[in-house]
Amino acid sequence: MKNKKIIFLLMMSCMLILAACSGKKSSGPETPEIDKEDLKNFNETGMPIVNEPITLKFMAGKSALSSDNYNETLLWKTYEEMTNIHIDWELVPSDGKEEKRNLALAGGTLPDVFYTMSMPNEDLLKYGQQEVFVKMNDLIEEYMPNLSALLEQYPEIRKGATFPDGNMYSIPTIYDPEFTSVLLGSKGWIRKDWLEQLDMEMPETIDDFYNYLKAVKETDLNGNGEHDEIPFGATTISDLRNMLKGAFGIGNKGVKHSYIDEDPETGKVRFYPISDGYKEELEFLNKLYSEGLIQENIYTIDANQSYSMGAEGLYGSTVITSPETIYGEEMGKNFVGLPPLEGPAGKNYHKVTSPLAHIGGFVVTKENKHIPETLRWLDYFYSEEGTKLFFMGIEGETFEVDENGDLQYLDKITNSSEGLSMEQELSKYITWLGGGYPGIVREESFKGAETLPSSLEAAEKLEPHMIDEIWPEFTYTVEENNKLSGLKADIHKYVDEMQDKFITGTEPLSKWDEYVKKVEKMGLEDYLEIQQAAYERYKNN
Repeated sequence: MKNKKIIFLLMMSCMLILAACSGKKSSGPETPEIDKEDLKNFNETGMPIVNEPITLKFMAGKSALSSDNYNETLLWKTYEEMTNIHIDWELVPSDGKEEKRNLALAGGTLPDVFYTMSMPNEDLLKYGQQEVFVKMNDLIEEYMPNLSALLEQYPEIRKGATFPDGNMYSIPTIYDPEFTSVLLGSKGWIRKDWLEQLDMEMPETIDDFYNYLKAVKETDLNGNGEHDEIPFGATTISDLRNMLKGAFGIGNKGVKHSYIDEDPETGKVRFYPISDGYKEELEFLNKLYSEGLIQENIYTIDANQSYSMGAEGLYGSTVITSPETIYGEEMGKNFVGLPPLEGPAGKNYHKVTSPLAHIGGFVVTKENKHIPETLRWLDYFYSEEGTKLFFMGIEGETFEVDENGDLQYLDKITNSSEGLSMEQELSKYITWLGGGYPGIVREESFKGAETLPSSLEAAEKLEPHMIDEIWPEFTYTVEENNKLSGLKADIHKYVDEMQDKFITGTEPLSKWDEYVKKVEKMGLEDYLEIQQAAYERYKNN
């Protein structure tokens, strides 16, 4: 008996020694070891990042607005000179990103970095756990001081970018939490000149808004004798629904979640498309649509057609980023931002996105032999100077500082001598057009529609009524993803179909109870169980 005990203890000791020597942890992927020889060429601070030039291979998603040769743009020429790092850009058109990603991950040639390739969360977890993508947790802290400071200042961003296994497998794109206008995105707009013609005050409630729309329909405001004015027109009805959600007490954690929010009574995750508030919103929208106050073809209209109609002065109200940039300055100046509209749930505004814009824009792969250099290369774009270079270019060459201390693009960009649009001119110098980029978007260095004076003024009206907590997209385990994908496909499709039918009157709202029962039978309990688990993890990250 004594001999058996000794043998057992010896076996256990050997197993423990082997486990220790293996260097493996049960908590998941390891942080890769950094080649000490490589670090001899690496500078921890200042520029250049490396003493002797190196090349990194990036597979990058390219929008139609961007240059066909990134290395010919001012941004990347300048940054290569600053850093001594050359990027070999493999540019992939937006509509080909998914196929190109999948081919590379299925055994093709991996780049050092997937850049603006919109890597899905499911793939980040799957290939992160397989160590195809590099685990970022410790590496961010060691080599990305600018990003680390932001994650320390805004812990909800780190929480949202962390997967259920406790790891980060990518670098996030951040909207500055203080940049309200960009968090709000597209906003509600109304014709101030038509309000004056109708002798009406700015709408403050949903009933006021209805009365304005009705007055527009019944009055020949453009004086052409045709009654062709469209009370509300846009490219889609979804933004109108989102704009009104606060009035009905739904979508109370922002627009990253189109079907779930927090139940105000229980504090748990709620599937709000079966709530009383959602039904009330559909009733209101059905009233607007059935009375011809919403553009009749709003479900099928082409975006360019809608923009053209807005530019012609046919819309009495809309939801877009900026009437000035889309309808033209002359027509756009007739619009002014709508305040939050009070409804049955009060005066709230829920159409707000998360400061964690997305997490799939910068992914380092196992092929990368220069990880510290790569992360320092990106970290610059989380600094104030870096965002200025990324979005504005170089002072004197692409922008100037005006008398108020604001950055402004030079006249050669805003008024092209070649007759090009501002975007076409900008593509010679920068590559942010089209989005998807890693980094941070700050008000002082971003000159999109959200920073126009009219947009900032519209945001000021909405800000006091914005929600305090905004949920980012949740992350899920592999098992949850597998189960949830099927549930989403069925439940979301049915809800979307019935939503449209209820609004247009194709299905009467008298069938509401029947609709709710069908949703519940489609696996809603399992769906909510997964979402609740994901929410709990997010809170506890």
